[in-house]
Amino acid sequence: MFKNKHFILAVIITPVLAVIAYFGVDLAVSEKPHAAKKGESYKLISKSNCRYTSGLCDMENGEFKIKFRSESLSQQGWEISMTSKHALQGVIVSVVANESEQGQPIDMVSNDTENRSWVATLPPPSSKDYLLRVATELDGTLYYGDTTTEFVKYETLFTDK
Repeated sequence: MFKNKHFILAVIITPVLAVIAYFGVDLAVSEKPHAAKKGESYKLISKSNCRYTSGLCDMENGEFKIKFRSESLSQQGWEISMTSKHALQGVIVSVVANESEQGQPIDMVSNDTENRSWVATLPPPSSKDYLLRVATELDGTLYYGDTTTEFVKYETLFTDK
């Protein structure tokens, strides 16, 4: 079998053709990245740290990235801060019990002159299944998304329970 020159040639060429086909199909059918257009809306995707008691939650869409930090949680309220590498025109957040609920939107307040750092006090979520909803504006483009509030508490293996 290994003495047949056609078989040996096929064994050598097949992997090369498979790799070329893989990249060719990806190039032909994949969505091309494009810049955000003014007046359009884009959904933010929550990163994996939002699903754990990390105290942090990152959301992004392409190069647009924001980071939430749970500052403090008490019966009176939940203090949250948000940072962005872009200067934002405004940020609105709300806490809701489920996806169908509207919730009361709360404007975050910028605490720096460049509008990259924002703070707000929200009603405390009564369970980890509550959702944090956010809408931000950057140069006339709207970015929105939601994530669970699991990240609200910061707990590690060393945290006393």
